[in-house]
Amino acid sequence: MRRFTEGFYGYAVALFVCLGAAGLFLLVAPQGREEHIPRRDYSITVANFGRTVPYQVWAPQQDPAGWIPNSNRIAKGENGAQVLSIGYATAKREHAMLLQSDEKPAAGFASRMANTDKAIGGQQVAGQTWERRYREDKKQRTLVRVLPDVTLVVTGTADWPELGELAATLQQRPKS
Repeated sequence: MRRFTEGFYGYAVALFVCLGAAGLFLLVAPQGREEHIPRRDYSITVANFGRTVPYQVWAPQQDPAGWIPNSNRIAKGENGAQVLSIGYATAKREHAMLLQSDEKPAAGFASRMANTDKAIGGQQVAGQTWERRYREDKKQRTLVRVLPDVTLVVTGTADWPELGELAATLQQRPKS
């Protein structure tokens, strides 16, 4: 028995036993092969935002099919205005985000969120015209809609139809 615990032969046997045990563990341990994107409920954030702003908040009536809401927050914008953001992983697993604020000037807010001030046309969404912006180096597409009391921005790496799909779900929530 002494020869299994001494010298190179003992070391090789111990190494083989450890590798065999690790291999057996990896063979029998469950391994998830599905992607996991954390889902974040934004309903409380939207309700809290609605209590702090002087206008009716816009939010998705329901999430687009296959989309996963994965972030939401209320932040301070310029001049003390509040900004609501709701982020998604789209059905194509790109990124899309809804941002809204009553920050003035509206054009400044839209340009900061889009990372560009250059419009490249318009897009019809649910009977409304949204301004398109594109920043090529970031592959960032943005739809902007400036209303009298709030600016809506839908932006991300998602393609134009997906951004339009998110914009089409937006409805004003009653003031609470």
